[in-house]
Amino acid sequence: MRLLIVGSLNGQIGAASRIAIQRGAKVTQAESISAGLEIVRGGPGADLIMADLSLDLASLIGSLASERINVPVVACGIETDSRAAVAAIKAGAKEYIPLPPDAELIAAVLEAVAAESDALIHADPAMERVMQTTKKVASSQASVLITGESGTGKELVARTLHRNSPRKDRPFVAVNCAAIPGELLESELFGHERGAFTGAVARRIGKFEEANGGTLLLDEISEMDLKLQAKLLRAIQEREVVRIGSNTPVKVDTRIVATSNRNMEDAVKKGAFRDDLYFRLNVVKLVVPPLRDRPADIEPLARHFVRKYAEENGVAERPLTPEAMTLLKGHKWPGNVRELENTLHRAVLLASGDTVGADAIVLGDAVSSVEAAGTGGLVGRTVADVERDLIIDTLKHTLGNRTHAARILGISIRTLRNKLNTYVQAGLNVPPPGAGEAAE
Repeated sequence: MRLLIVGSLNGQIGAASRIAIQRGAKVTQAESISAGLEIVRGGPGADLIMADLSLDLASLIGSLASERINVPVVACGIETDSRAAVAAIKAGAKEYIPLPPDAELIAAVLEAVAAESDALIHADPAMERVMQTTKKVASSQASVLITGESGTGKELVARTLHRNSPRKDRPFVAVNCAAIPGELLESELFGHERGAFTGAVARRIGKFEEANGGTLLLDEISEMDLKLQAKLLRAIQEREVVRIGSNTPVKVDTRIVATSNRNMEDAVKKGAFRDDLYFRLNVVKLVVPPLRDRPADIEPLARHFVRKYAEENGVAERPLTPEAMTLLKGHKWPGNVRELENTLHRAVLLASGDTVGADAIVLGDAVSSVEAAGTGGLVGRTVADVERDLIIDTLKHTLGNRTHAARILGISIRTLRNKLNTYVQAGLNVPPPGAGEAAE
């Protein structure tokens, strides 16, 4: 949970931050609305904004809406500001929190936002069995291993586990073991002291300490180096970590949840994963089925993604046609829920008219998928042409905001700017940058 505090909160920033951090949030603070918008546009980002009631909240909420940035805003002020509180709610604030801040009220707001963003939508009996088991073991202290193909929703299962555990008010911290080079992963997990190595200019606590009292998710743990596996095993067994550059152990109370998209038993047999660590992690095993084995999940997920991306892109919500739904249900989804989500995000942007039809559903093989849908809308066009139109249409939806468009498209801002420069050089009409963004 990324919390952005905008304004002074009547001098209560410190208290509100401490409460939020204790409840597992990462807190960023901005003095003004303009500074807050910069953080949302291209900085650390935010899942929730707590804003001082004395600021022009209508301007903040209006700017977010005009730039198609879907982040809820909570107004904070002294209890006597009743008129201002009503005005803030009318302007679009989701809640009003009186100051000084109440720990339980802030916790409830954070939990509501987290539950909404982390909700695991399902209707298929196969997935329901996984969720029932997840909730049964949530109250224990046992380590949990979650396996399944990429894109099935393993992290959401882990978050559900945490949210239903006695640790729900403490941090949930996720580390992608496959995305961090081996030489840096040790520091990421255990932390380091100042001067421990070149570039260590200050002490840094690791993810184990950051998740103290809560849950640490080790995502794609099967990609971890064998030497680091030994250190991880010791940390789990001894319930303590030693920062790099230190000889002093630090006690931690952290529940471990690990995920993998590989066959862990095979990895152990091949010597790629320590058997003692595997048995330590595999106290409880949850297997998340692929989307093709839970067909009843396709329709509710599809409808959810259509609503989500219509709202996020500031377009009217349009229903999926029966033909589009038939096409979705007939696909095998090798990329699982992640592929389905990307497909529906793209469809919301490509659709025309009052519905999202089969012609907007572009599956793995674009040409064969379009032909199967009974349309020639994309047949004969190059991938580069389709990509160009998608990028420019997305920019139009974000009113020229490059940072937000890049996030929607799933590419880096640098890649987007390079492509736009190419389009400009070719004489194409590219939407100008949005407010607060520099021109190309």
